[in-house]
Amino acid sequence: MDKATQRNPEQTRSIILDAAFKEVYENGFQAASLDRILANTQLTKGALYHHFPNKQAMGLALVDELIGPAIDQQMIEPLEKTDDPVALLTEMIDLRIDCQPDNSMRCGCPLNNLSQEMSANDPEFREHVKAVFDRWRDALAGALRRGQDRGNVRGDLACNQAALFIIAVHEGCIGMGKTYQSANLFRDLATQMKFFLQTLRP
Repeated sequence: MDKATQRNPEQTRSIILDAAFKEVYENGFQAASLDRILANTQLTKGALYHHFPNKQAMGLALVDELIGPAIDQQMIEPLEKTDDPVALLTEMIDLRIDCQPDNSMRCGCPLNNLSQEMSANDPEFREHVKAVFDRWRDALAGALRRGQDRGNVRGDLACNQAALFIIAVHEGCIGMGKTYQSANLFRDLATQMKFFLQTLRP
């Protein structure tokens, strides 16, 4: 264990995860280089292996400690507080259309990237990614049900299925923007998603 780890282990872990996120986001998990991660932290291999015994453990921590909490903050927590999910989702889409970061068009959605890359090859990784999607689905389905109770959402809507579909469309819009490397394409697709959301109204 090096001195930095002894002084402030939580900060050291955070530094490693931040550098690992950047590396994985830009290059994918399987191509990610521990040497490049360490070069961007100025920490030793001992510090890295003190916190993460192997690369998979570091990847799972990325999902559990960085990517998942970001989805919680950006998507799940607002959904848990609304009874008009159509309005909320439309506002979220408008914000993304206006403020879509350039790196999301270049690199895509971090959660979906890992889902696509790792789900078929690593069951444990798949379960951790799926847990984030499950929380997102449950929050959206709950918001849709509250919307039904308040008369903001069609009463005949199957909320669980609709929630999964909306999430899939959301991730697909970002994925197609990444494939075409086009923010304009993303905006066009997101606009179509807004039209679809209006069909959920009574």
